[in-house]
Amino acid sequence: MPKDNSIKSVLIIGSGPIVIGQACEFDYAGSQSARSIREEGIEVILINSNPATIMTDPSMADHVYLKPLTTKSIIEILKEHPQIDAVLPTMGGQTALNLCLEADEKGIWADFGVKLIGVDINAINITEDREQFKQLLQKIDIPAAPAKTATSFLQGKEIAQEFGFPLVIRPSFTLGGTGAAFVHKKEDFDDLLTKGLEASPIHEVLIDKALFGWKEYELELLRDKNDNVVIICSIENMDPMGIHTGDSITVAPAMTLSDATFQKMRDMAIKMMRSIGNFAGGCNVQFAVSPDEREDIVAIEINPRVSRSSALASKATGYPIAKIASKLALGYHLDELQNQITKSTSALFEPTLDYVIVKIPRWNFDKFEGADRTLGLQMKSVGEVMGIGRSFQEALHKATQSLEIKRNGLGADGKGYTNYEQIIEKLTFASWDRVFVIYDAIQMGIPLSRIHEITKIDMWFLKQYEELYTLEKEISNFKIDTLPKELLLEAKQKGFADRQIAHMMGCLESQVHKLREEMNINRVYKLVDTCAAEFKAKTPYYYSTFEAEIETADGKRYVHNESAVTDRKKVVVLGSGPNRIGQGIEFDYSCVHGVLAAKECGYETIMINCNPETVSTDFDTADKLYFEPVFWEHIYDIIQHEKPEGVIVQLGGQTALKLAEKLSKYGIKIIGTSFDALDLAEDRGRFSELLTELNIPFPKFGIAETADEASALADKLDFPLLVRPSYVLGGQGMKIVINKKELEEHVIDLLRSIPGNKLLLDHYLDGAIEAEADAICDGENVYIIGIMEHIEPCGVHSGDSNATLPPFNLGEFVMQQIKDHTKKIALALKTVGLINIQFAIKDDMVYIIEANPRASRTVPFIAKAYGEPYVNYATKVMLGHNKVTDFDFNPHLKGFAIKQPVFSFSKFSGVNKALGPEMKSTGESILFIDDLKDDQFYELYSRRKMYLSK
Repeated sequence: MPKDNSIKSVLIIGSGPIVIGQACEFDYAGSQSARSIREEGIEVILINSNPATIMTDPSMADHVYLKPLTTKSIIEILKEHPQIDAVLPTMGGQTALNLCLEADEKGIWADFGVKLIGVDINAINITEDREQFKQLLQKIDIPAAPAKTATSFLQGKEIAQEFGFPLVIRPSFTLGGTGAAFVHKKEDFDDLLTKGLEASPIHEVLIDKALFGWKEYELELLRDKNDNVVIICSIENMDPMGIHTGDSITVAPAMTLSDATFQKMRDMAIKMMRSIGNFAGGCNVQFAVSPDEREDIVAIEINPRVSRSSALASKATGYPIAKIASKLALGYHLDELQNQITKSTSALFEPTLDYVIVKIPRWNFDKFEGADRTLGLQMKSVGEVMGIGRSFQEALHKATQSLEIKRNGLGADGKGYTNYEQIIEKLTFASWDRVFVIYDAIQMGIPLSRIHEITKIDMWFLKQYEELYTLEKEISNFKIDTLPKELLLEAKQKGFADRQIAHMMGCLESQVHKLREEMNINRVYKLVDTCAAEFKAKTPYYYSTFEAEIETADGKRYVHNESAVTDRKKVVVLGSGPNRIGQGIEFDYSCVHGVLAAKECGYETIMINCNPETVSTDFDTADKLYFEPVFWEHIYDIIQHEKPEGVIVQLGGQTALKLAEKLSKYGIKIIGTSFDALDLAEDRGRFSELLTELNIPFPKFGIAETADEASALADKLDFPLLVRPSYVLGGQGMKIVINKKELEEHVIDLLRSIPGNKLLLDHYLDGAIEAEADAICDGENVYIIGIMEHIEPCGVHSGDSNATLPPFNLGEFVMQQIKDHTKKIALALKTVGLINIQFAIKDDMVYIIEANPRASRTVPFIAKAYGEPYVNYATKVMLGHNKVTDFDFNPHLKGFAIKQPVFSFSKFSGVNKALGPEMKSTGESILFIDDLKDDQFYELYSRRKMYLSK
């Protein structure tokens, strides 16, 4: 049956601001969905309150509403667009599903004659309501862990008495494991039960017997109206049950599952999906498997929507789940749709992988002082990376190199733990660094059987680790001039970086790179093609690996490279790597716009990124996608292979910017602002000299490299002082100190965590107003795209401040100074592209806090508020394709737009919620108000000093 022709207009509900447990994977799904539905000639209306994402770009839908996700907003949109026939709520995570349910209960869909597509209300209720789900599993004869539902404190106590400990408490209708907990002992039960009941919107929890040490698996499924079901991807959690899947290291395809058990699991998943209502779309099913030879399977949960893992599965297989799920929601059958990669086979197939992918989450515990870093049922990670390799070991190394936590991969970098008690403790209480600690434990000689006993990680994974360490030991016996070719090739095939191999032999990274070239051990690029090369793929989506040379009968030796280089002029855009606090989805927005603008200028565009959650790593965003770590060695090899005109670094946040020096050193052209200008803005000494020359005021400051120097400086500068390390993003390590004791403690702490860093000490302008400006400059002309005033006083990081566009109480004299300073600085730095400048205003005097000659966090917000494609313009300026004066700027905004930060403190109990110079927010929403009399503005303004910390 082809699509339902009665559907002419669809409302898509987005997921709102990024929070821990619901991040940009849902924006990726929503973006794909909007494109997929519009391809069918159907109007798309979108509601989402997140300004930082590409999903809310005007190009994504026919009408985009940046409104709060409430039923009030839904009613306003349905009144404005009576033509809406259907609503698709499965792309926006739990937020969208809950909003859809609320609207259904209030009769809103019925009142406006809107039908639900992609899922039905029953399916949501059955899967989200723990009691109904348990009854369903019993009815269809699928095993589940012994469990009972409690809707009161007393009921919960009775269940605990019956089951005994350890137990798991899981609240109904929550996302990212909110409120879920393991209870090991009786004393903790009352408190955790109360928290669970409070976390559930219907005050209901499921209490089940803890399946400690069982293995955990996920299957991603698609189903059409004709009841065809395909399993797109099997995912195995390297971590056993007990750690939330969003915090687990996961591997696809499943590695340690027998075929008989996999077939049983498949059948169960299909049976479960077919039993939860008559809907067409995507679905995620989670199972636990006993770690013995019996391999008993127990169903954990089913999500009748695209999930966090759907983005990962889409990138892992090349099968765009959200795109196809949207077509199925419109009534198509799988056999009527095309495989999006081969363009010649049907979508009714199950992808085959001839490679391995490893996902590792990225945490930000350093932002939450005093947070419990132990991982459990409640998700705590803020982003993730994915590595693709020909083996588990290669993919694992690539994923660890992608994390950007100053590690070069597993081991071989001198940063491992060497204390026995510490290693045992870290293995016992799993935390963010366990992926490295396992290696340290093997290196120390702790037997695999002991590591398995503590962690319950399958022996197969541990043996893979052991092989890596054995190889490291072997290579350490050689020097650069005696290393055999086969050992170097093996190390590269297993994912060791050049700098790790150099560490093993006590030489330089460049020497290893040179030796590789001499021995002809070079990266080759392979296609992600969904079908293990059985059919020709039309989509250029690549990962790198190493191969032994093939010798033909006539003696010719070669390696097979699937990435053909064209003779078109090319440009590389460096992505922003994993999401984290301080560098989130807004940089992905800039990268996507940069790619599209470069295409318009006639360039072949090449994207390098390793974040599976985002639109920049969609296989049809750039002309070529290299799903690789944003890590020097990988980038350099791609550049040598592709020979681009240059590299764009100013759109990918600090990740890309940090590579500018290396690119410059190796003679690779940086497109836009030069490395010297980028460095000048970062180097506080040089930058202040420039400001002095320009006669622009800045707070008194000094540079210290030791605690003694800092103390001497404090006498000259006067407290309060703002202390910060150089070259960091998101205010990492910044603090306001008010006396010498605090100063000494913080300086020692910083120098321990970032050795050799130059620390900047500024006199803190107490009580100043903070403002910032973003501008586009072509080296001669400057256009200010927006000036924003922060509602919170100076001292709260700009990413954590409520910021108002345009400013609400800066006089003409102050505004003129901001404009003059911005233009002077942009020109003096020879900026080509974007620049963001931050100001402190005290007694009508405008001081410069800092300048960043790159895309900033606020650019997408300003672009959405004014309805202008500023990144597109800036990229064309960077490429020398246009001057600033070529564009017809026409911003329009009625009233004010306010950027409101969103925090995820609820994931970390007992953490200090005070705000200061170090950024802590995980996302943002946009609020439009007509005037300053608006109640919401008044409330924000009255609370502006509530959380300010020194």
